[in-house]
Amino acid sequence: TTLSADALDAARKVITEKYGKEFCPPEARMYNKKTKGAQEAHEAIRPAGAEFASPETVAKECVKSEAQVYELIWQRTIASQMTDATGETVQVRVGVTSTAGTATTFSASGTVITHQGFRKVYIDGDSDDDETGTAALPQVAQGDDLNASELEASGHETQPPSRYTEASLVKKLEELGVGRPSTYAATMGTIEDRGYVWKKGSALVPSFTAFSVINLLEAHFPDLVDYDFTAQMEVDLDGIAEGTGEAIPWLRKFYFGDDNDDGLKEKVDKRLGEIDAAAVNSIPLGVDANGQMVVGRVGRYGPYVQRGDGQPDLDGKPNRASVPDDIPLDELTIGKAIEFIEAPSGDRELGDDPISGKVVLVKNGRFGPYVQLGEIDDDPDGKPKRASIFKSMDPAEVDLETGLKLLELPRTIGTHPEDGTEIKVHNGKFGPYLTKESAEEGKKAETRNVPTEEALLTITMDECLVLLKEPKRRGRAEPKPPLKEMGIDPFSGMAMVIKDGRFGPYITDGVANASLQKADTIEEISDERASELLMARRQRAGTLYMEDGVEKWDPPAKKSRKKAPAKKKAAAKKKAPAKKKAPAKKAAAKKSATD
Repeated sequence: TTLSADALDAARKVITEKYGKEFCPPEARMYNKKTKGAQEAHEAIRPAGAEFASPETVAKECVKSEAQVYELIWQRTIASQMTDATGETVQVRVGVTSTAGTATTFSASGTVITHQGFRKVYIDGDSDDDETGTAALPQVAQGDDLNASELEASGHETQPPSRYTEASLVKKLEELGVGRPSTYAATMGTIEDRGYVWKKGSALVPSFTAFSVINLLEAHFPDLVDYDFTAQMEVDLDGIAEGTGEAIPWLRKFYFGDDNDDGLKEKVDKRLGEIDAAAVNSIPLGVDANGQMVVGRVGRYGPYVQRGDGQPDLDGKPNRASVPDDIPLDELTIGKAIEFIEAPSGDRELGDDPISGKVVLVKNGRFGPYVQLGEIDDDPDGKPKRASIFKSMDPAEVDLETGLKLLELPRTIGTHPEDGTEIKVHNGKFGPYLTKESAEEGKKAETRNVPTEEALLTITMDECLVLLKEPKRRGRAEPKPPLKEMGIDPFSGMAMVIKDGRFGPYITDGVANASLQKADTIEEISDERASELLMARRQRAGTLYMEDGVEKWDPPAKKSRKKAPAKKKAAAKKKAPAKKKAPAKKAAAKKSATD
């Protein structure tokens, strides 16, 4: 935001010579950040040197993209030292009466610029449009008759403010005087690590937990989350760092308080018993048709919605339902909450287990349908035995016999006839498999894939022995097919496709990868937009370079191979002097020993 004295002189010289003295203010314009604790040590990005080269001169020596960047920097630097633009905004109102006798008023606004000021750098002085897009109005007088040559209806709708990104949140913290440049990265990491926000693209979406924490602090410890208090605390800490304040007295006052204010310890002791956990953990969503309050809450197993007191109706229908983790709170309307509550829960009794006497249930969970032995209250640890229902099975057709077989997994097949080790079959995260314990202590069990999930219920010892005799198959699973095939990337000349990645869909040409942004959809993204995302990714990776005036790109792997030999040579040179010194030390030691 600051310019050196040489830069100010150079800018004022350009303004006077190119645009005239009337565009150069009497004194240089100085800009300072209004935020507390802002760092002003670095000069703004500006044209280099004590005299600024013109954009026309630079364009003759650089490629187009570089010349455009320089022109932008040059314009901003020069404009920052020019006079303000002055003018007046005029509004014309036209009154008409429709054929139905309804009076209507149309209006149009325009700006008349009397002095271009800094605008002179960006637009031509004779332009009819200013940079804000408001048009110059024709000459009209009050009472003039106008003819309607054309009528066009245009709609306008407002948009809610965008969600905070890490960059915009840091900017807001700077405006509030909260935090310092050295602490912002840690702050962003903390709110993500504690689950207060999750990322949707680059946007930060507050979680249910975040709202509960804020409810608690604002209701019982409002001064601790007050912006002014936090900003003043930053000033106090700056004073301690600069040596004008003392850390121990400040911490003692903050924790134990003084005559004017209770300390943190006393505040917690007084208010801890007043906290209603249910109240601070309830986020009102509205009332249903019967006037019952519906709230969102955070529970032990994630967010959920609750109607009334949450107890089932007289007919057994539940009044509580889990909410998917990826639903932002502002999108959880009263209608959607009731939809979750009234949706079939999927709980179905299959019958009783003949051994334990506990009921066998079919349930729906976050990771799909499963069978469960007994209720949560029946198990002392609150963790009843569960087993996933196979992908090929319809949960509605699972009977008691099938449910009991699923609950037997992992199933012991028997002992190996040669070494007596135990063989089991499992249904794991990556599919069905069998294990054979090692005959040698300390060695891992031997594993083999089982062909299908259904085979887990029927596989015999002989079939397991056949699988164990086969060599273990290694290697990665077959790649997923692309979500969408795109056109040819004009930069790399390779075909682009959209794939499903670990962090969501992304576009790739086989070398460069770029995530789809929040506004991009798989169905509507164009080849031009896909190519633009890939190019932006290459530029961020710093792998673009110029050769004979043409932009080219090296994959990151090529760059790393070039650096490797340099490190080995440097290490070899450092070791050479050490070898010469070693004999001298040994000779001295022998001489002293004979003396």
